[in-house]
Order: sequence, then structure tokens, then C-alpha cells
Amino acid sequence: MSAVPFVVVHPDPAVLAQAVAARLITRLTDVQTERGTASVVLTGGTIGIATLAAVAASPARDAVDWRAVDVWWGDERFVPADSPDRNEKQAREALLDVLDLDPERVHPMPASHAGLSAEEAADRYAAALGSGVAFDVLMLGMGPDSHVASLFPGHPALHENDRLVVAVHDSPKPPPTRVSLTFPAIQAAREVWVIASGAEKAAAVRVALTCDQLAAPAAGARGVEKTLFLIDRASAAEIPGQ
Repeated sequence: MSAVPFVVVHPDPAVLAQAVAARLITRLTDVQTERGTASVVLTGGTIGIATLAAVAASPARDAVDWRAVDVWWGDERFVPADSPDRNEKQAREALLDVLDLDPERVHPMPASHAGLSAEEAADRYAAALGSGVAFDVLMLGMGPDSHVASLFPGHPALHENDRLVVAVHDSPKPPPTRVSLTFPAIQAAREVWVIASGAEKAAAVRVALTCDQLAAPAAGARGVEKTLFLIDRASAAEIPGQ
């Protein structure tokens, strides 16, 4: 069973990023208090990276034992490791490089290099995840077309029911080749947070809350214990009653 989405609206993107950062610090601290370790899946995009920067700037960030946090990614552009398009590179610059992390617990998706296909990269990441994947927090940005991770409307990956990670080709957003978690991996997470800001996301937020995942991929962003849509006022404009 998946948790019914709960919508939290913040005034603007800056407050949204700060609020999500505070929520993330609290969640990781609570999980570590209970179990000793915690796991988080990072997202890229403007608001996702702004959230990571807000964590870096927060005086409360040291409440988390970062050496006991496993860091994963929801998707990645299949480009060279030093490309500025890499979600990993952006995350390291915004947050990870200032944290005392255990390098063995940081799990970037493979970059492109000679002889490695996107399919092989997906298989390697799935092997790293293992079969018992259940992230404590999985954060996802959302596009105006309602895509999450690199699961785009009309793409074959939406129909994947077995594999946890797939290669994605012909992405409508450049670069065209990517690696992405699938719905089976996303929907195994304990908590899934969809983070969106801006008026151009308003229609996507509405359909994500009212349609199915084949019509609107973000509708498949559901956690086992909790599903949160953490959004700003502009992106909430088409939700009835907001």
C-alpha cells in the first residue's frame, strides 16, 4: 500500500527550500535516533539543489551524523563525471563537499565512459541497491510535464514493474540519455517527497494528485509510510481550495 499524498504549501521558492532542508535534517536525525543509520535519495533541478544548499547553510545540519547516512540519487544524466550537467556534481558543490561523509556510503550513478552503456550503468546501480531497497527519504523534483526522476510521459520506463533502475533514451529534456530509478524502487521508499515550485508546475501538480502514473508520472511518486508534495504557492494554484 502507498501513502495518500499530503500537500504542504510554502509562500515562495526560498522559503520552500529552507523548509524542506529543515524537514530533511529532522527526518534523518529521527531515523538515526531509532536505527543508527539513515538513507536519502537526492534529486537535481533548481529547487532540489537549492534545498541542498539550504541544508549546507543550516546551523542544525550537524544534528545529523552524516557518516552514518547513505546517499543515493533518483536519476542521472549519462554524461562524463566532470560534466556540469551531472546531478552528482551539482549536489557535491551545493552540500556534499562540506559534509563529513563516509565515501563508502555515497552512491553516485555511473558516469559515461568508453565501453560502458547506459544499460550497463543501470544494472550496476541496481546491483548496488540490492533487492531490499527501502529508502528513508526519497526526494523528487517534478517537471512541467509531470515527469519525476527521468520517468517521462509516454516512455517505456513507466511500464517497468521488475527492474529497480533503467536506462532512458530520447529524453525530451537534454541530455537525451539518462539512468533512472523506476516506480518499483520509488514506491518502496518509506517516505517520498515531491518538491516543486513555480507557476509552470501548477498543472503538473494538479494532474499528479488526480491522475494515474501512466498519464502523469508524478502520480506514481508514492511512499509506503508517507507521501508529501512540498510546493510553493505558485505551483499550488490549480489545486482546488488553494
